[in-house]
Amino acid sequence: MVSSSSDEKEGIMSRGWERLNSLPGKVIKLGQDDPRRVTHSLKVGLAVTLVSILFYYFEPLYHGFGVSAMWAVLTVVVVFEFSVGATLGKGLNRGLATFTAGVLGFGGHRLASLFGDKGEQILLALFVFLIAAAVTYLRFFPRMKARYDYGLLIFILTFSMISVSGYHDDELLPIAEQRIFTILIGGLTAVAVCIFICPVWAGDDLHNLVANNIEKLAIFLEGFGSEYFKIPEDEESLKKVSEEYKSVLSSKQSEESLANFARWEPGHGKFKFRHPWKHYLMIGSVTRQCAYKIEALNDCLHSETQTPQEIRCKIEEASLKLCSESVNTLRELALALRKMIPPKSVNEHLINSKIAAKNLKSLLNTCLCKETDLLEVIPAATMACLLVDVVSYTERIAESIQELASLAKFKSSGKPEVIPAQPNLRPQEITKQNSCISIPAQQTLCYQRSMQRNSSINIAPHHVITVQEESPCSSVDRTS
Repeated sequence: MVSSSSDEKEGIMSRGWERLNSLPGKVIKLGQDDPRRVTHSLKVGLAVTLVSILFYYFEPLYHGFGVSAMWAVLTVVVVFEFSVGATLGKGLNRGLATFTAGVLGFGGHRLASLFGDKGEQILLALFVFLIAAAVTYLRFFPRMKARYDYGLLIFILTFSMISVSGYHDDELLPIAEQRIFTILIGGLTAVAVCIFICPVWAGDDLHNLVANNIEKLAIFLEGFGSEYFKIPEDEESLKKVSEEYKSVLSSKQSEESLANFARWEPGHGKFKFRHPWKHYLMIGSVTRQCAYKIEALNDCLHSETQTPQEIRCKIEEASLKLCSESVNTLRELALALRKMIPPKSVNEHLINSKIAAKNLKSLLNTCLCKETDLLEVIPAATMACLLVDVVSYTERIAESIQELASLAKFKSSGKPEVIPAQPNLRPQEITKQNSCISIPAQQTLCYQRSMQRNSSINIAPHHVITVQEESPCSSVDRTS
């Protein structure tokens, strides 16, 4: 018994020593993952130090506010958040709630004092009950909960303290004034330090988060085809690629909180005042729906029931083409969103991915339906249907980003494409060169525009059309 208890103590001590040794490494890693955490910690320490010195070392302020100075320090500690939007939101909530509750509390106390000693007690208790119940009920509204929950809590606290404490304290107005001024000074100090010293903007974080989530979907699709069709490649890199998208599935809460904080922020950088932050939530929602389809594709990779390789080969080319075009579309969308430019270049990739989806559907109806063993065909058919769904969600992401570009007035970074003047060509000229078909460029341009206008319509299997700019001297040998 003695030996077992001693071994247990040694085990506890060894585990404690191991945790103590690993603590410095964890602290360093926490700062290396996001260096802004170190900066934020220093900023909070600076703000608390400034307020403490201001009230406790500056004699006139200390004698003027006395014990109420602690409310300034408390305000800095409570209000100072990681981003500018969160700090502004909490600061404005606390300031407005304190001022409004102070005025109402002072007014309620004065009104109750008109009804005598017993009437004052009853009315003050009634006022506190009604205000606390009504404001608590307001907190159940989603809009109020998201933006003003902290302010509503401070309102209940301040109103109760001022109205009830005035029953035994005749100097109610000076107490309310001191509390309001100290909270105002603490809030302004926190906001000033947060904005003017290495600011962290929630809008920037939301913008980058949505763009990175779209990029992660493209990264998965880039490696999916090689892994599913057993194309030789680095298996370790494929494993890493296939797991990056999973963070997109749980990004809803982060996006909503960042969008809420971003709405409090003033215009900064490329983001103007009243930037359409709520539209990022729409893009994030469609991106997550696409991520759920990708999660199902990932399950197809690890399913116990797999389609034989000889059957997969029948849809390999069309599937790889669809993956490639979807990857290009998603990457173009992520790049356009990150640079805040209209995603005009995605139309070609989007049209090609829809054509590849159409071809894949036709292969499912012709090649795979001829197989007699349905259990062998179903996994490949499921995978193909999921890829087709990914194309539709990619189109929805493109539409959402296009709408955001219109609302936020994204500006194109490049020069507009100038179509050179074409020589006089016969309208019906058709020339066969290098096994391709050459048609006048103007007719091809009209064809491309009609394809873009009708991009939502299913497109039939196509032929490769190459535009050749020919001069009147096209009959001359090019090598001469």
